[in-house]
Amino acid sequence: MALATGFGLGLYAPFAPGTFGSLPGAALVFAISLVPVEWQIPAALLLAAAAVPVCTEAENGLGIKDDGRIVADEWMLLPISFIGLPVLEMPIAALVAMFVVVRAVDILKPWPCNRLQSLRGGLGIVADDFFANIYSLGLNWILWITLFR
Repeated sequence: MALATGFGLGLYAPFAPGTFGSLPGAALVFAISLVPVEWQIPAALLLAAAAVPVCTEAENGLGIKDDGRIVADEWMLLPISFIGLPVLEMPIAALVAMFVVVRAVDILKPWPCNRLQSLRGGLGIVADDFFANIYSLGLNWILWITLFR
């Protein structure tokens, strides 16, 4: 349950549990950015795959489909949105802007993200965020190239 709730951030956040619950993902983003991009991709995919059973167990334990307190999908998938980007060289403003992009895309759930939530268990919890993070990755690259490079 600790992993599923972002070590309690999703559980005890006064508001926006997904945003607060994403914060542990920042450590993953920095850690994964230390390795070459050809290792970032499988690392991010492994984290996404690991999030499915974590979310499934939490959903079963809480008894509510896609309970807002479950934020493993946010923090464990956050590194996808930063694959290949020079995270360690970025100004704080760029990192904050990109985090806002990730949260906005996750909240807006563009097609097909919005449809994937209907999948059962942890797969439904994770699948929509997986694709939202793919969209965010593209938007973050555009942001980096156009505004911060």
